[in-house]
Amino acid sequence: MFPKTKTLSLTVEFESNRHMESLMHSILVPYDFTEVTFNAAAHAVNLSKVLNTNITLLHIVKKDTEIQEAEKKLKADASKVEKELGVKPEILVKEGTIFKTINEVSEELENALVVMGTHGMKGMQKLTGSWALKVIVGSRVPFLVVQEPPQKNDYTKIVFPVDFKSENKEKLRWAEYMSRFFKTKVFLFSSTAKDGAVDGRTKANVVFCKNFLEEKNIDYELVLSKHKTSFSQETVEFAKNNQADLIIIMTTRDIAFHDYVLGAQEQYIIANSAKVPVMVINPRTDLMKYGYGGGF
Repeated sequence: MFPKTKTLSLTVEFESNRHMESLMHSILVPYDFTEVTFNAAAHAVNLSKVLNTNITLLHIVKKDTEIQEAEKKLKADASKVEKELGVKPEILVKEGTIFKTINEVSEELENALVVMGTHGMKGMQKLTGSWALKVIVGSRVPFLVVQEPPQKNDYTKIVFPVDFKSENKEKLRWAEYMSRFFKTKVFLFSSTAKDGAVDGRTKANVVFCKNFLEEKNIDYELVLSKHKTSFSQETVEFAKNNQADLIIIMTTRDIAFHDYVLGAQEQYIIANSAKVPVMVINPRTDLMKYGYGGGF
C-alpha cells in the first residue's frame, strides 16, 4: 500500500533545524498561580534537565500597577518550584494579554519552546482549549500544552497524526529533535476514508514520513485509523489506549475566527479528554521558500 520509493530528497536540511539548535537555551512557562500552570512548570523542569536549558515563569498582569505585587507572588512560587522540582526558574512579570504577550516575550527571549498549561474544554478558566489555540496560532515558537503533572520523566511514545494536509514537514523535525534526547517510538497514525482506503495525498504524506524516519533511524509504526469517528477523536483515543506520552500536531494554515467558535480539530486535540500532552507547531511561512511550508 505504501511504496518505499522516495518522492523527494530527504537530505536537504531546512532552516528550522538551525532555529532549534541555536535557540534551545530557555523554556518559557506562562504562569497564573493555578495548579495546571504548576504542572506545566513540572514538564518544563523535566525537559530543562535533559536539554540543559533554564526555564522562565511568565506572569501577565492587566495594569503596570500590579507588577510589583505579582513579582513577589511569582518569586514565592519560583521558590516552590525549586524546592519541589529541583530547578530554580527565572521570573518575569509583564503587562499585557495572554493572546499577545506570551508570543512577544518568547521572541524577545528567543525561547525555542513554550510549555503551557490548559484546563481543557470545560470551565471558565483563563486557558481553556479555545483560548489555548488562540494563544498558539501565529507563534514562531512551538508550544507543549499540558493538563496534568508529568507521569514520567521522558517522552518515548509519540503519536504523529498524518492526513491529506500539507502542513507536516515541520513537525517531523520536532519528532526527530525529541528522538535525540529520548528513546522514542513514533506512531504514524494515518487517516482513512469510510471504506478504509487511504487517499492519494495522505498516502504521499505517509510515504514521506516513513522515508524521513527511516533515514533518521527513528523507530516507528504505521497505524491506520478506523474512520468510526472524527480523525481528531480517533487520534486522541489511540493515544489514550497506547499510553502515549505526546501527540505532535500542526495548526491549520490561515485558521479563521469561525474555527475558534465552531471548534477546530486542533482545539479538540489540544484540550483532549485523555489529558495527553500535545506539542503544537504553526506552519511557518518563512520556510516556504525552502519547500517546507507547502505540500509534499
